[in-house]
Amino acid sequence: MFWFRLRMYFLVVLMFAIIYAVVFMVSYSLGLRSFYFYLVLSLAVVFLQYMLGPKLIEWTMRVRYLKAGELVHIQNMIKDLAMRAGIPQPRLGISSISLPNAFAFGRSRSDGRVCVTEGILRLLNEKELRAVLGHEISHIKNYDVLTLTLLSIIPLILYRLAWQMMYMGGGSRQRREGALAVWLIGMLAFLAYFITNLLVLYASRIREYFADRGSVSLGNPPHELASALYKLVYGSSRTPREYIHQIEGLKAFFVNDPSSALKELRELKELDANYSGTIDREELASLRNKTVRLSTSEKFLELLSTHPNMLKRIKQLSRWG
Repeated sequence: MFWFRLRMYFLVVLMFAIIYAVVFMVSYSLGLRSFYFYLVLSLAVVFLQYMLGPKLIEWTMRVRYLKAGELVHIQNMIKDLAMRAGIPQPRLGISSISLPNAFAFGRSRSDGRVCVTEGILRLLNEKELRAVLGHEISHIKNYDVLTLTLLSIIPLILYRLAWQMMYMGGGSRQRREGALAVWLIGMLAFLAYFITNLLVLYASRIREYFADRGSVSLGNPPHELASALYKLVYGSSRTPREYIHQIEGLKAFFVNDPSSALKELRELKELDANYSGTIDREELASLRNKTVRLSTSEKFLELLSTHPNMLKRIKQLSRWG
């Protein structure tokens, strides 16, 4: 995990270096007042998203929180995993959707919520479900929601600055003295927005690796999580595409990306050597010394995804077995 941590630190430094460079150019051409206006506006938008987000997720995903005595075995899993992780016990909810998956959200560790869908309860066995819950508990432990929310401020600021400079102009003085220069700086700001948006997606993919590792560190065997991921890909591939499109905006919260399921299923079928519908310890170990090669199109799709390529992700699990 050292290299993942190093990448994450480098990513954060790079993000702030980019915005510093853009802010310097914008400040030079427009003055600091405009930058601070967009900074405050972006912070306000992200703050509202941060505060209202949990309610929007509950409403969109039709979440119902469990009462005492309901699904006691799952509540006991959450309690034990939270104790091992050293965080307050999150609230456990059920999402009444058929897509098999799980997700975590909340504003802080003390406000953590872990939800499982009705579909995942019908698909995974107890050990696989525990491994998935360990993954979600790790997201809460690692402050992933807060981290990605804060990082997302940077592309938002850059987008608003680019829009202002490219399409609304920088005021009469700029139009008289150098409209072309202002437009070019706006283009650079838009390019920086595009790059930082890709970096936020990259950060999201790194956080998935951290959460996988976190689940293993909480006592879940890597092959149980690998098997759970395989089953989730299978279950997502059988879900109607129009249904997945309805929850497209929330897929970053899921354990896997349902939109990529059909492609991933073809890759993962080769791991299930005995056609049992699971990935056992030996099948996962066989991947350890194999080289995973992605085509150009697969690399491009991963670049634009919130989740790592599933085969690469399961190979990483094989190293922790």
